[in-house]
Amino acid sequence: MQVNGKELAVEVEGDGPAVLLVHGLGGTSNFYQVQADALVDRFRVIRVDSAGAGRSPVADGISVESHADDLAAVLTELGVASAKVVGHSMGTLVVRALAARHPGTVSGLALLGAVREPAEAGRQAQRDRAAVLREKGTAAVAPAVVANAVSETTRRDRPEVAAFVRELVMRQDAEGYARNCEALAAATDPGPIDPALPLLMVTGSDDKVGPPEASQELAAAHGSATVEILPGVGHWTALEAARATTDLLLKFL
Repeated sequence: MQVNGKELAVEVEGDGPAVLLVHGLGGTSNFYQVQADALVDRFRVIRVDSAGAGRSPVADGISVESHADDLAAVLTELGVASAKVVGHSMGTLVVRALAARHPGTVSGLALLGAVREPAEAGRQAQRDRAAVLREKGTAAVAPAVVANAVSETTRRDRPEVAAFVRELVMRQDAEGYARNCEALAAATDPGPIDPALPLLMVTGSDDKVGPPEASQELAAAHGSATVEILPGVGHWTALEAARATTDLLLKFL
């Protein structure tokens, strides 16, 4: 789909109320395959590979805000006035920006592994990762992503999940991944979430990237959010706890 001067890979399946699924850094729309399969009988499920990620080509000017504006344009192109929106990791910043920049577009938010605006050390880590990607490619960063973001429990008991995370990272375009790392390095807090928006927070007890405290802080500021912390789960929530995440989303939606 052509939006905002970019070509984006967009998948649309099912009929019913619209649900937009937004992946995070290093992910693609396939991050949500289990959830999409469960939702498609009751909802119109929309998945987008963000600019520079997955099957969407590299683009100039990639930022959290540009991703949010691209999602708004996709919904407009599809004739969707309002959707429930699910975001993961960096995608939680993107969907919060979508709700802030395009009021009325979002009718509810579910945030998986919600992340904060990066501290300076985190910004530098993303800039360093971008440099490594450009010099050595995705193979140079994939092992660290798996080790740092997939829980020890998952790596031990469900090694196929760790293997799939590695595959998601390895299949990224190195330059596109680097630009998205730089977008995260430049990210700012999108601001408070409208208390009128239904809000679900799901994170893992072992999530080092989007720790439970980040979700709890957002929930406290919102005032009426639901927070679910999944034991033994790391940052790749919808993969490491596919059934639990699916059940929570079905209940929320």
